[in-house]
Amino acid sequence: MTHVLLVEDDMSIAIVITAALEAEGFAVVHCQSLAERDRLLADRSFAALVTDVMLPDGDGIETIETVRARHPAMPIVILSAQNTLDTAVRASDTGAFEYFPKPFDIDELARTVRQAAGAAQGQRSPIDEPVAQGLPLVGRSAAMQSVFRMITRVLRNDLTVLILGESGTGKELVAEAIHQLGNRRTGPFIAVNTAAIPAELIESELFGHEKGAFTGAVARHVGKFEQAAGGTLFLDEIGDMPMQAQTRLLRALQSGTVRRVGGREEIRLDTRIVAATNKDLEPEIAAGRFREDLYYRLNVVPIHMPPLRDRRDDIDVLARHFLQHAANEGLPRRQLTPEAAGLLSRQPWRGNVRELKNFVYRLALLAREDVIDAESLAPLLAGEGGGVPEGEGGMQAGTDIADAVAQWLATTRPASGTIYDSAMAAFERPLFAEVLRETAGNQLRAAQALGINRNTLRKRLGELALDPEEFARRS
Repeated sequence: MTHVLLVEDDMSIAIVITAALEAEGFAVVHCQSLAERDRLLADRSFAALVTDVMLPDGDGIETIETVRARHPAMPIVILSAQNTLDTAVRASDTGAFEYFPKPFDIDELARTVRQAAGAAQGQRSPIDEPVAQGLPLVGRSAAMQSVFRMITRVLRNDLTVLILGESGTGKELVAEAIHQLGNRRTGPFIAVNTAAIPAELIESELFGHEKGAFTGAVARHVGKFEQAAGGTLFLDEIGDMPMQAQTRLLRALQSGTVRRVGGREEIRLDTRIVAATNKDLEPEIAAGRFREDLYYRLNVVPIHMPPLRDRRDDIDVLARHFLQHAANEGLPRRQLTPEAAGLLSRQPWRGNVRELKNFVYRLALLAREDVIDAESLAPLLAGEGGGVPEGEGGMQAGTDIADAVAQWLATTRPASGTIYDSAMAAFERPLFAEVLRETAGNQLRAAQALGINRNTLRKRLGELALDPEEFARRS
């Protein structure tokens, strides 16, 4: 693992630099002061140092000589908002590898650090590049840079955040990043999938209950709001929350207090709320399934997570990132050739980052060679050579449903807590395709056969990239 030390007290700048450097294959260790920098440099070596000049406890340029004395071969890149000739001269006099006045081109900075580390340690072949594991979010595409910028704007406040995006795009990772980098990082991060809790228990889970509040309440139960005190409460799949619970949640957000089921005491809230949904809430509001006033309470700062098809530039680095994680978890260590990475980048990935991760783990398990090229990757993508059909969710023809489920679990094995969502996504596309074949692409008849609203069917067909006209032509 190639590590870079970043000394920057402006968190909004630090998170963008970290993302760019991680996309270049570095692990970034970030600190915000000269004292922290010196402690880290006393314990270990780094491939490069990227440092701001004006720091809370001193001038980054004035102390470069002490760094040089301890690590003479480590290249140093200096950043500064003091864009004066004097600062440029001082940076040059230190023998810094490069000096960047702010604002600077983040891509140019990342390339410069790569060159600096290569000059000091010898360039690695791209196929051997490690992938960093710092921040939970990976990506340097324009779409993800917009996400990073929105994250930086909510780190120093407790504004409520609503994360919107398709299933599998990484909404929980955004919530985790907001927590880990924000001012509540020392508190707990409590995640709740509101769609997975039975409607009759959701109020108890969120707000707690007193002993004897209902049958089976044999002791006091502390709810998720209280468990998240001092930290962050992440309400996932908020669009599927029952209406009665929505009313209680709205009251809690308005009053800043909660009351346990069966209790009388008002408990003051001390938690940041981050919510997420894969649904378009405005049609849900129009249909009376989601409270409009709750929507405006939650939608203070919206963050839109892009689908993977809108960030194809990130697929290469994501795949390498997941291959490294797979190796860390005991699977064989694999590498991708540039051609294989390009082939992955051209796939539809309708299940977004989650589908890509599952496929990469399967690839690490099933690949025959340590270095995976496009020729050996293609059969796995096509469902041959021991792989499973990506387009049909891994359920092969000719098996009954029990066998198909067993086969799908054995080959795909989604992460714990995501099996239901992944199974529904895998089953839904071939199911809709079969019904469309039977109805010759007639959406009205297909919706009636499925027992769902025609508008719902049309929306899901678009999300699943199924064209009814194609089935009409086949008939």
